[in-house]
Amino acid sequence: MKIAFHGADQSVTGSCHLVSCGGKQILIDCGLYQGGRELREENHEPFGFDPSKVDYLLLTHAHLDHCGRIPLLVKQGFQGEIITTPASRELAKLVMLDAAHIQEEEAEWQSRKVARHGHKKNQTPEDIAPLYTTLDALNSLDYFGRKVEYGKALTLDDGIQATFLDAGHILGSASILLELEEDGHKRRVLFSGDLGYSGRAILRDPTPPPHADVVVMETTYGDRLHKQLQPSIEELYTAVSDTFRRGGNVIIPSFALERTQEILYYLREGVEAGKLPASMQVFLDSPMAISATEIFRRHPDCYDVETSKVFRSGTDPFDLPGLHFTRQAADSIALNRIGGGAVIIAGSGMCTGGRVRHHLKHSLWKENCSVVFVGFAALGTLARKIIDGAKSVHIFGEEIQVRARIHTIGGFSAHADQAELLAWHQQVGNPARTFLVHGEEEAMQSFAKHLHDTEVVMPELHKVFDL
Repeated sequence: MKIAFHGADQSVTGSCHLVSCGGKQILIDCGLYQGGRELREENHEPFGFDPSKVDYLLLTHAHLDHCGRIPLLVKQGFQGEIITTPASRELAKLVMLDAAHIQEEEAEWQSRKVARHGHKKNQTPEDIAPLYTTLDALNSLDYFGRKVEYGKALTLDDGIQATFLDAGHILGSASILLELEEDGHKRRVLFSGDLGYSGRAILRDPTPPPHADVVVMETTYGDRLHKQLQPSIEELYTAVSDTFRRGGNVIIPSFALERTQEILYYLREGVEAGKLPASMQVFLDSPMAISATEIFRRHPDCYDVETSKVFRSGTDPFDLPGLHFTRQAADSIALNRIGGGAVIIAGSGMCTGGRVRHHLKHSLWKENCSVVFVGFAALGTLARKIIDGAKSVHIFGEEIQVRARIHTIGGFSAHADQAELLAWHQQVGNPARTFLVHGEEEAMQSFAKHLHDTEVVMPELHKVFDL
């Protein structure tokens, strides 16, 4: 029995872990690297294993940094079975097709640029080609097999069982317990996936973890505590109200899955409670987020008690009087002519692509506007540069001054903070070994200091360990 780490190792994106047992290979996630140029180039590097030899891929959830390289895996020879929850299956399809479309658009833009200016030094056609195409993404859907239910053990092969547990992170997200047996040796290996935290709207709290011998856990916020949720909601309402008084617009870069739906949920509550004007116009300017919201509506079985009650009462938890969906590019462009009084929610949350970059280009330099960040921003991303206080940023080749008010509201994070992560780890018992992944080095080091009675390992990329 062995475990190898091929992504999100001493970094936050690109989750990909490989377990070998009894001649079978089980991959946990296959995510895309996101961030600066160096990180994105990792997507073109070899996986570190032969995709054709992988028998099963267990997907914890449908965020791009966990599922975004699945089409590439299939393109390079994977013929096994992809197993995940029903909600994750729907969302992964949406995310992978969107990623393929963005890559094709980027490749087309690069091709036109090269045609105008000629090849750069050391540039090859492979540098311009998309990592994978829409057809590759569609082909990968053929390999999604059994749908799992939370808490029910699934036999993958002799001596290999997998149990998906509700991780409370996004719709359909899971922690995964692998029960392995080989040559008389047994091991229980628990993958946290990305963990949510207790008391949030829409989703249930994370399921308490079972005992395990080995734990592989995320540490995104391993070095800090989140703001409390209710003050964060009030901070959102204040940011919107103050911006409207100044005559500007509010731009919210938001992840299409979970964060967008959560913000819509709280904006609806704000209008109903009279804390936000009923005349407020909200534009959801993200085709993927619009489709994701429709998928959320199809899975009320994943909701917590409070949201289920809202849903059963006949109220749409994600709707409010002034909500508009802008699917078409022309409608998105038209939003830049709105002088003030609008909330524009657009992807991506880290501002690495999508329509939000256009809105930032038109609003960052305006003192009466605000940009509200409600999620994690990895190093090297445009969002992180703005959050860290950049006076100006480059967007579409132009230097844009940052004069808008910048708000960073941490209480909406879909990730558990340090206290919740520690509580989750303590519930596991005393695992012999804990592998820390999906975190920046500083966060990992800080979190490791709080772990006792377990061997703590922060694996480097492509390192293999005996179980």
